[in-house]
Amino acid sequence: MNVTVWLVALHLGALHPVEKALTLLLAFGPFVVLAILIVVRRRQDAGEDEEAQRDK
Repeated sequence: MNVTVWLVALHLGALHPVEKALTLLLAFGPFVVLAILIVVRRRQDAGEDEEAQRDK
């Protein structure tokens, strides 16, 4: 099995820079978006908590 993967990789050759960028985007893009959403939501929650403390 390892030989098959190695042979396929050699057959395909190196990735074009655009293909490499797309591969990285597809691999890591969802995690970057998730991290951004977590940061934004935590800031919103902190703002709501702060506003609730001021209203008391």
